[in-house]
Amino acid sequence: MSRSAFGPFGRAWNGLSLLVPGAACMISAMESHCLPFREIPSTTKLFSTFLDDFSRVSAYYAHPPSEAGILAAAREIRLDPAIRRGVVDVLREQNRKLGAGADTERNIERLAAGAAAIVTGQQVGLFSGPAYSVFKALCAVRFAEQITRRGVDAVPIFWLATEDHDLAEVNHTFCDTRSGLVRYELPATEEQTGRRVGEVTFGDAIGPIVEQLVEGLEGPFASGVAAALRESYTPADTYGSAYGKLMARLLAGRGIIFIDPLDVRLHRLAAGVYRQALDESDSLREATDARSKELDRSGFHAQVKVAPGSTLLFFNVNGKRQPLRRHEGKFTAGDSGFSVEALRGAIESDPLAFSPSVLLRPVVQDTLLPTAAYIGGPAEVAYMAQAAVVYQKVLGRMPAILPRASFTLIEPAIARFLSKYHLEFQDVLRGPQHVRAQMEQKFLPDVLARRFDSDEEKLREMLKSYGAAIEKLDRSLLGTLEAVEEKMLYQFAKLKEKVGRAENFRTGVLDEHQRILFDAIYPNHELQERSLSALPFIAAHGSDLLDELARLSAIPDSADGGSCAHQHQVLFL
Repeated sequence: MSRSAFGPFGRAWNGLSLLVPGAACMISAMESHCLPFREIPSTTKLFSTFLDDFSRVSAYYAHPPSEAGILAAAREIRLDPAIRRGVVDVLREQNRKLGAGADTERNIERLAAGAAAIVTGQQVGLFSGPAYSVFKALCAVRFAEQITRRGVDAVPIFWLATEDHDLAEVNHTFCDTRSGLVRYELPATEEQTGRRVGEVTFGDAIGPIVEQLVEGLEGPFASGVAAALRESYTPADTYGSAYGKLMARLLAGRGIIFIDPLDVRLHRLAAGVYRQALDESDSLREATDARSKELDRSGFHAQVKVAPGSTLLFFNVNGKRQPLRRHEGKFTAGDSGFSVEALRGAIESDPLAFSPSVLLRPVVQDTLLPTAAYIGGPAEVAYMAQAAVVYQKVLGRMPAILPRASFTLIEPAIARFLSKYHLEFQDVLRGPQHVRAQMEQKFLPDVLARRFDSDEEKLREMLKSYGAAIEKLDRSLLGTLEAVEEKMLYQFAKLKEKVGRAENFRTGVLDEHQRILFDAIYPNHELQERSLSALPFIAAHGSDLLDELARLSAIPDSADGGSCAHQHQVLFL
């Protein structure tokens, strides 16, 4: 049976055959351009060095970001069989609740039988959050397939960051619509603030926001996306359960295993890590602080600030997640104080009250999972350089850390705008002023534009004609001629810009076209993947787009790895 005969995006969805009438292959060969991250604004020195010259930062990581690094890390896995069995039992239950299909169940059984894990994860943002969340999941699927072909059975696992408490980071998403850039947001109540997001239920307020987003979706697969949204985001759901349900539907048939750490059984299995983080809080803080200073001295940066008195733990107090701090032999969380004995007792009696900081979370994750590789974004790659010392002290091993694939997706209409104004993707990264200047030169009435182009060529030819005569008279004057030519052409171009500006002032077209370009390509002054939801792209192109993105997400140095694997990829759809 063809792919188009399966789920709403061309995949088997929970074993059901949900045919999309008229659905067909929407993606043919795409034009792709690679851009080194060092040419992208705000890329840190640590991340660009990690990609371009790993040897300079290898001391901060256990393995290189390569196929060989993953295979080496897989050989070091020593997961307690009892922990593996306990985690597998939880995963079976969680994934069935999320509506994951038979492919996921088979991968859970492979995990039970001893498979390694290729892990990624993300905050559980509203309506799947920024597009790179989907890119991460596709990377995990592709990397697991490649490692399995190399002889190490591996399955993709997605860690749902339900224990985070920064609701302002997950309660919204952006979509580029016909009306422009739209922010869909579920305002937080005072009672919800400070709680772990996996414990925050939506209530009736979620329904109207879902319908607002659905109304803006367009394309042959829009009805499938709408159905997935309505089934996932209900009043009774939390940020975690809704995110997991939606991702399971969007990525159906790819075998991704989702894990929600906000489960008391998982916390009991990880209790030993919490006890060690508590008992060795001083030495762990000293080690992470020393690593942070080492990074600074080397000209890089410490992604996570290590504050005096901080620990690697959070503790729930009156339903709020509070950082656990140590001061003069005692611990505080919020306004409450605790002895070390009381906290040890709480780990035994109520382990779910504890959660890891960003530097301990990877260690908890890999205490529960047989992780051979973790796939992260630039910030994660950076903080793993600090977390490495926690891995060494607590777990004794560390997986390979690999960068996720990175994409900007250019729809045909946006490509036409770029072509119309002779713009490249890099021009947009240079900012609105640069883009506007180029647009103004190209935005003229046809008759006037042709005359400007013709007269510019005539001006160049006229000045060139003086060259031979001047050279015979006095060769030293050729420099003066070149300077005159440069100044005259510069002023001619400025006149062209001003004419274009005057035309825009009369019509307002350039303002609108510039807004459309930036909303689509560089929204909120950052890469598209960091702002825009993937849902409109999936609604327009379906599973074929996801297949193509997965294909382009190969491990960099593998036989399938492309030249773009460690670079940002600009794809013209």
